[in-house]
Amino acid sequence: MTTKPHDQFAKDFLEELLTPLGRVRVNSPVRDEARFVDILFTPQISAQQPNLGLLGKIALSNTTLFEPFSTQPTRTDIRNCFLKLFAVIAKEQREAKKQERKLPEERLPHLWIISPSRNQSMWAELEVKLDLENWPSGVYFFQGCFRGALITVNELPVTPETLWLRILGRGETQRQAVNELLALPKDNALRQNTLKLIANWRIVLIQQEDDLTEDERELIMNLSQAYQQWEDTTRQQAKLEERRQVVENLLKVRFGSVDEELSRVIDSLLPLPPEEFTRLCWQLSREELLERFAH
Repeated sequence: MTTKPHDQFAKDFLEELLTPLGRVRVNSPVRDEARFVDILFTPQISAQQPNLGLLGKIALSNTTLFEPFSTQPTRTDIRNCFLKLFAVIAKEQREAKKQERKLPEERLPHLWIISPSRNQSMWAELEVKLDLENWPSGVYFFQGCFRGALITVNELPVTPETLWLRILGRGETQRQAVNELLALPKDNALRQNTLKLIANWRIVLIQQEDDLTEDERELIMNLSQAYQQWEDTTRQQAKLEERRQVVENLLKVRFGSVDEELSRVIDSLLPLPPEEFTRLCWQLSREELLERFAH
């Protein structure tokens, strides 16, 4: 006998009423296709807020599903994103039940759909809402129980806090974000790593040149300046590394090995012209080199 009498009654009742109209399957298993979340992020408990602005705020708030789109998502896209979210939530709830622990509503995973722009009629149909007291413009929330939000990239305020999301935009939004990326200090690790990713992205697009759409050609133009900066920086780093190897080899030939003390001399010699650092390596004693350059 079922432990949920209402459920059993409802099934019997609907089966009785619907059978004359067609095929009724009670307790029918649902076998869905395999689905893959674009980015499923779970923050570490001890993680500190990196310099990622709005993206960092989102990422560290909870277990997060990121679903970025290069064009406006369709209704089917939105529904598929929520299917993934609900599958992840169900998995976490099963694990919590197995471990006999509570999983509060506010700790359930959250879906963030990233769209380059807004489909005004569909956004209205979805009944998503802004929360300007807590979040910037361009961030729209579904009704609370759905645990989801839509980020409209071209509506985000142009501030350093939104930079890392605006890079995922299109057209002028993306172009502006790339320019801001290039304006960051050259020793900024996020800048350098992002430029490398952009360069790889552009290379892949260029290889498909015969089949590019107008949007993809515009994208290549948006990424070209960033690619050039990355290429120049990479070339400079290669030359610097080559020069460092030359100086190190000179010191090895002169003194047999390069220990920790001598390695500090190398950085001071690198800015000098090759003929100058070569002369110094051959003429100065170890003590003279250390006294003059190991600072």
